Amino acid sequence: MSRGPKDRIGITFSQHIALQQKRFPGATGTFTALLQEIMVAAKIISREVRKAGLVDALGLTGHTNIQGEAVQILDEFANETIIRNVRHTGHLCVMSSEENADPIPIPEEYPRGPYAMTFDPLDGSSNIDANVSIGTIFSVHRRVTAGGDGTLEDLLQPGRSQLAAGYVIYGSSTILVYTTGTEVHGFTLDPTVGEFLCSHPNIKIPESGGIYSVNEGNTSGWDDPTRRIVDGLKNGANPVGKAYSSRYIGSLVADFHRTLVYGGIFLYPPDRKSPRGKLRLLSEAAPMAFIMEAAGGRATTGRESVLEIQPTELHQRVPLIVGSRREVEWVESVYKEDADAR
Repeated sequence: MSRGPKDRIGITFSQHIALQQKRFPGATGTFTALLQEIMVAAKIISREVRKAGLVDALGLTGHTNIQGEAVQILDEFANETIIRNVRHTGHLCVMSSEENADPIPIPEEYPRGPYAMTFDPLDGSSNIDANVSIGTIFSVHRRVTAGGDGTLEDLLQPGRSQLAAGYVIYGSSTILVYTTGTEVHGFTLDPTVGEFLCSHPNIKIPESGGIYSVNEGNTSGWDDPTRRIVDGLKNGANPVGKAYSSRYIGSLVADFHRTLVYGGIFLYPPDRKSPRGKLRLLSEAAPMAFIMEAAGGRATTGRESVLEIQPTELHQRVPLIVGSRREVEWVESVYKEDADAR
């Protein structure tokens, strides 16, 4: 007998992925074990985030990352925790992190595995000192090179070929959301037992919503179609025919999670300061797009599907417009009309 969504509520993340593995008779357990290690890293990071103000873990390290951004103490801790948790397992051939300029090799003393992983260890970390929700984002691909050490080629894969993607949001509760491309499931960490328990089975984003999310401080740098889109969301000149409420946190994981649960649209369009877009394709945009489309939503740059982009750089940036299908398709049509008129 098949299990419905209500039957899954309360089962642990470990039980859930074990049940998923049984659907594939030839599965070796390697992929399941990798997800387990990611979950353990999330528990460790969650613990540190929650006690950061008590153990002097807030503030800057004094270093900058490859993007030129100031590195927070918790950024560094989260990055090291994930690397340490997965490098020895024999599940990966190579990793990449938003915090590291180059691919992260597997140390010589550890075996190589069939997967490549990209991650953003602590998204939204500039908000840490203000106690705003932050998160971890991860993406897993099957390696495309033959044996031995993984290479840049294993990491530079389009989002459509992801085997799994997910995020962990450290907010009023710690929630892990992940997908393998079919269903999206959410698990809330119960601190009394130390387990992620299924709380949001088979998440589906509403076909349309009532909230738009964008940094309107960048308005002066937007192009005309972007301004028309945001104005249309505000004044009701959109296919839904209503004025949307504005909500913007400034932490991608937090803004995305709200959009996924309530519906609506999140936009991070290009502007004069970031003409190629601001968000990283491999560690932010592609995994979030994979999750959103598995939940029935849509993800675009405004002019092409995020999941179809072939990456050419490890830290490549793109625009991201993601959310309910109805709103995102309308946004795409506005950009298309503008392109056709040129």
